Amino acid sequence: MDLLEITDEELLSLALEENEDAKNILVEKYKYIIDINLKKYGTTAKMLGVDYKDLYSEGLYALSDALLNYRQGKEATVATFINVCVGRRLNKCLIKSSRIKNKMVRDAYSLDYVYEQFGIPLMDIISDNSKNDPLVNITKEESYEELLNSIKSVLSEFEFTVFSLMVNGLDYNQIALILEKNPKQIDNTMQRLRTKTKNILELRKNA
Repeated sequence: MDLLEITDEELLSLALEENEDAKNILVEKYKYIIDINLKKYGTTAKMLGVDYKDLYSEGLYALSDALLNYRQGKEATVATFINVCVGRRLNKCLIKSSRIKNKMVRDAYSLDYVYEQFGIPLMDIISDNSKNDPLVNITKEESYEELLNSIKSVLSEFEFTVFSLMVNGLDYNQIALILEKNPKQIDNTMQRLRTKTKNILELRKNA
C-alpha cells in the first residue's frame, strides 16, 4: 500500500496503530503549522530568552501528540486541531519560561537592578512613571522578595500571571498574545496591578 496515496483519516488510523511511516508523513505535511506559530511568538520568546530550537521541539511534540489524540468525527479539521494544540503548548512554555526568569531575578536582584535588555530598573517596568507614583520612592534596601509577597497576596491567579510577564518587560500586546486574551483586557489588568501595587507601597511607606 502506497501511504502517499491514502487519505489523512487512513494515515491517522495507521498512526494510532504505531505505524511510524504514516505518522512521519503526517508530521511532514502539517509541520508548517509549527512555523506559523513560531513566527507568531518569536519576538516574545526572544525577549524571554527561549531558544528557538527548544521552542520548535515543543511544537513538534505538540504536533505528534495532536495526531495521536485527534478523533475522526470532530468538528475541527486535522489542521485546526493541530494548530490549537501547538499554540497551547507554546503558550505554556512561554509562561513557564517567564516564571522561571522571574524567579531568577527575584532570587538575585532588588528593585533597583537595571535590566540590560531594557535599560531600566524593575521599579520603572511596573511603574507608570508618574511623579506621584510611590514606586519611584522605593529605597535600594527594599527587598524584591518582600514586595513580591505583598503584591501576590492581593492578586488573583490571572493577575499574578500577567504580573510575572509584565515584570519581564512584555507589553500588553505580547502578554495578550501569550494568554490568548484581548489586548484591552490585558491593558486594564495592568492598570489594576499598578493601582494595587501603589496601594501596597503607600501602606508600607506609612507603616
